Amino acid sequence: MKRAIVPLLLLLIATGTVVLLNSCATFTGTVIAPPKVEGAKYVGDKACNDCHDKITRVFPSSPHARLRLTDAQMPGQQGCESCHGPGSKHIAAGGGRGKFIVNPGKQPETCFQCHLSQNAQFHLPQHHPVLEGKMSCVDCHDPHGQDIMKPRGGLAMARVNESCSNCHREQTKPHVFEHAALREGCTACHSPHGSVNQKLLTIRDSNLCLRCHAQTPKPGTPGTLYIGNINHTTYLHYGTCWTAGCHSAVHGSNVQPYYFY
Repeated sequence: MKRAIVPLLLLLIATGTVVLLNSCATFTGTVIAPPKVEGAKYVGDKACNDCHDKITRVFPSSPHARLRLTDAQMPGQQGCESCHGPGSKHIAAGGGRGKFIVNPGKQPETCFQCHLSQNAQFHLPQHHPVLEGKMSCVDCHDPHGQDIMKPRGGLAMARVNESCSNCHREQTKPHVFEHAALREGCTACHSPHGSVNQKLLTIRDSNLCLRCHAQTPKPGTPGTLYIGNINHTTYLHYGTCWTAGCHSAVHGSNVQPYYFY
């Protein structure tokens, strides 16, 4: 019995060590190549508080506050300067928008230094126009807030689609017959940063709908496919559920429960 317990204890210790190291690794981040401001030096987050107190009041709860600079050579947090660059010249100039400071809201390359996957998605054929300068990351994300997945200035109890509804109001407005997928959020069907498919869809064909609306054969009728209680065997070859001209009101309808129009 004792011999059997020893390997079990070793396994538990090893598992606990892996979990601990992983949690520590994900708690903070190191910025490899922070933005540069020629001739400026790092001053630390506390120096930013004198002018930007509304931001620094909530910033410690933000995931971005966990960033650390490897070459700052000073104690304390450097979350502000990890994204905005060293702030000594900005402070010496008395502050001001764009004065010796990097604004990631206008320069998405700063965000892409860490968010490499999103950078790649924005280079796909279909993407939100961030690279073209018509949008910025802060249009959809609050970089200083506790929840960076919410738009800047959004409600604390914001609904899932609030970020998208700022621009796509027609698609996200309430409907009498609501497409249940909207309750899961727009990202249930769309890739928010970029996609190889039209309209930023995650899947280009009817398989997108069939992830939720399963097609099932009916006993005793081989070769037929039912979706719900409706025989769709002759419909599927026309195209996707919406391009075939059937369920064209894909986001919801005020008059038709099957989203025909």
